[in-house]
Amino acid sequence: MPSAHEHVDVVVVGSGFGGSVAAYRFAEAGLGTVLLERGRAYAPGEFPRTPAEMARNLWDPGAGLHGLFDVWSFTGIDAIVSSGLGGGSLIYANVLLRKDEAWFVRDQALPGGGVEDWPLTRADLDPHYDRVERMIGPVPYPLDRKPFDRTAKTRAMAEAADRLGLDLRLPPLAVSFASRPGGVPGPGLAIEDPAYGNLHGVPRLTCRLCGECDIGCNDGAKNSLDHTYLSAAKDQGADLRVRHEVRTIAARDHGGYEVRYVIHDDSPPDRLPVHVITCDRLVLAAGTLGTSWLLLRDRDRLPGISPTLGTRFSGNGDLLGFVLRAVTPDGRPRPLRGSHGPVITSAIRVPDEADGGTGRGHYVEDAGYPGFLDWLVEATQWHGLSRRALLFALSRAQNRLTGGGRTAIAAELAALFGDVELSESSLPLLGMGRDIPDGRLSVRRGRLAADWTTQTSRRYFEEVRATMRAVATVLGGEFQGNPLGAMQQVVTVHPLGGAPMADRPERGVTDAYGEVFGLPGLYVADGAALPGPVGPNPALTIAAHADRLADRALCTPPRRPAFVFAPPTRLSFTEEMTGFCTVRLTIEVDDVFRFVADPDHEARATGTIDHPLLGRHAITGGTFRLFPDEGGVTRHMRYRLPFGTLCLIGHKDVRDDPGLDLWPDTTTLHARIVGLPDGEPIDEGEISIGRAAFLEQLTTVRVTGPRRAAALAAFGRLFAGTLWDVYAGQSA
Repeated sequence: MPSAHEHVDVVVVGSGFGGSVAAYRFAEAGLGTVLLERGRAYAPGEFPRTPAEMARNLWDPGAGLHGLFDVWSFTGIDAIVSSGLGGGSLIYANVLLRKDEAWFVRDQALPGGGVEDWPLTRADLDPHYDRVERMIGPVPYPLDRKPFDRTAKTRAMAEAADRLGLDLRLPPLAVSFASRPGGVPGPGLAIEDPAYGNLHGVPRLTCRLCGECDIGCNDGAKNSLDHTYLSAAKDQGADLRVRHEVRTIAARDHGGYEVRYVIHDDSPPDRLPVHVITCDRLVLAAGTLGTSWLLLRDRDRLPGISPTLGTRFSGNGDLLGFVLRAVTPDGRPRPLRGSHGPVITSAIRVPDEADGGTGRGHYVEDAGYPGFLDWLVEATQWHGLSRRALLFALSRAQNRLTGGGRTAIAAELAALFGDVELSESSLPLLGMGRDIPDGRLSVRRGRLAADWTTQTSRRYFEEVRATMRAVATVLGGEFQGNPLGAMQQVVTVHPLGGAPMADRPERGVTDAYGEVFGLPGLYVADGAALPGPVGPNPALTIAAHADRLADRALCTPPRRPAFVFAPPTRLSFTEEMTGFCTVRLTIEVDDVFRFVADPDHEARATGTIDHPLLGRHAITGGTFRLFPDEGGVTRHMRYRLPFGTLCLIGHKDVRDDPGLDLWPDTTTLHARIVGLPDGEPIDEGEISIGRAAFLEQLTTVRVTGPRRAAALAAFGRLFAGTLWDVYAGQSA
């Protein structure tokens, strides 16, 4: 059950480009600001690198994983996002481009129906673009300075753009190439701390051109949000709390909002206590998917939220391609060296029909990678490697058998490496642009679901591939498209939409300043608020939107909501289980819609326990959790039933084993009785529900309050839907 709660002026959920900017602006204005970030802080030198570390560098608390990368998989699209203090800035490729002025479209018809509409303009955002750039300090890649002038991939992209008649840019990068702004660039120089300090307290070094931007910069060369906005926010008094994951949000009937969260530690997920904090203003910035998930899951606790919630989802047109085995005009391997330099250094821009082009515009950028991946690339050439290894071994054996005196074997070792053509002359390309924002996010069987397809954006993706193929051809290389393309699956690192801004609630969830219609003081500060693709990398636009949001919020005092809360809908039923002891329970759900939305699905449990040796006792303060979201294939029903100085702890394991096991799985409780508070074992065994008792249990279900039929249906969908996923869905 929740612990005692606290109240503050502002709670910010998430620390990416929306949350960091908002936290700094509110703290700077003197408001009590608490930022809740589910991931941990990463100081320079703490990002994982070894195979063992990288294997656990994923986010899935139910599986005991609390790493940096969170992967969401949907039909048609996968999304890679971040979990850590600084959000996506920890793993993005540093590009801070402004959204093209002509791409702020109004009422532009979409192929499948509906329109894309931006209720603000480039002029509205320009002052905020300026302000964010002053804080983060992006600069173009210093291609005219040594040793940066030897970056082969940047020069190759410039040559391709020139020969194709396309517009090449060296985009502003949030990377420190010099010790201080305006200084002389050079690798590995000590970076001077800004006036607001450095929250990690660890020295930073300028970019060493190692290509590790997307897996966390261990030198601190990236001007990521922990080194900029979050350090500044902390200096202004913001309370930055890491490993704090928000579970539910709700509007309060007298104004303001309630946030429930857990604090991740080494405890099992089902043992984490729930904490409560209330606030006058709530800023959602948990990333497009995280924010949309919170709003969708708790929509019944946010009265009057727009029915457009979940719409306008897109992947910002992200598409991956590859130039392989590029050669010069005379047939020699062309050096591209994707692992040398920051991940992205250049961008080719292809115009839109709104600004002189055809179709929907896009960008193609060089996409580097860490240097250690060159070894893996070469290792994929197994046949050539094994042949060279065999020849080297035979040569050494012959030298020993014949008594040869060759001790200088440099040439033979060089031959062992081969021509390393693939890694030297290949380069990933990252495309992004104005795909069709017609996807829809929803909650399905207690999980976030996305209805999205490449089909409506087929023409757009074909045009991006055509640009990539032209670049590969000019560079004398082969073009390889996204390896998942045959499955009509794309991978995005820039998911957008779900809570789109609009000029009225019939068309969107928030106004042009990110405030949710009908819910004063509730803001969406991240990519979920964007009503369509940005086109270029969206980080700067999200940050500018958050800065503009803060300007308006700080000029508007907190207002009371215009709604009246309906009383909660309650549900209860009784349950009797017999075996090594007998347990008679009444399970009570105080708010069915909150229960279904909450990933813990926790209800109250009271009743009695009869044990042949311990006697009969009343159960008070017990809990029942129906299929809590713990990750993994097996789902559980969990019971914790205190009685006196003892406690019965049990679980039903719901999993698809061979045979007909649905009945025993859902009716058999594996239980143990322990002493409190030390957990000393007293007895253990199984108790179960008989068929007659189950039929009687069905007659005890009671639902009171408004929307009784809808509440019962929601509870039933949670129960039956989970069983379907376990016993039928996995084999479908």
